[in-house]
Amino acid sequence: MSSLQDQLLKAGLTTKQKAKQANSAKRKKNKQKRSGVEVEATLQEQIKQDLTKTKSDKAEKDRILNEEKQQQVATKELKLRILQILTHHSIKNIFGEIEFNFTQNSKIKKLFIDAATQKALINGRLSICGLDDSSYLVTAETAEKLATLDASVILVSNDKIDEEVDEDDPYADYQIPDDLMW
Repeated sequence: MSSLQDQLLKAGLTTKQKAKQANSAKRKKNKQKRSGVEVEATLQEQIKQDLTKTKSDKAEKDRILNEEKQQQVATKELKLRILQILTHHSIKNIFGEIEFNFTQNSKIKKLFIDAATQKALINGRLSICGLDDSSYLVTAETAEKLATLDASVILVSNDKIDEEVDEDDPYADYQIPDDLMW
């Protein structure tokens, strides 16, 4: 009886070169089996390398996830701090009949205020801040503090105007109304 290799050669399914390669590979494998220790040592080194690579990949992935979580916590903390400042320092009971318009999240909003509040907003002593869909009326100092935390919170903040009266002004006795209705 001939071997399987001879039968495959006669059938034309393989070549002599492929048969030689298979024989040499078989001999190498048997030699490694006989010397067993070397194969186990290289296998253990391979496992150690794979294990260290897996550990380093996992550590890198964990570090990235941890940074993302810390960033989310910091953002949430900042938002809560801003909300606390706004609710604590907001000015209430300013309702009046004068309509004051401002934009928030690309929408025009209305706030009904009294005349003193309108004058303070125009002169820059008061500001309007907004968080989410709520708006808050705060002092200019509070708005400056909030601007250091997050400038996008400030919706309306005019420059402060110091009302100085010129001594030579012939119209000093006549006030100019800033809320003319046309």
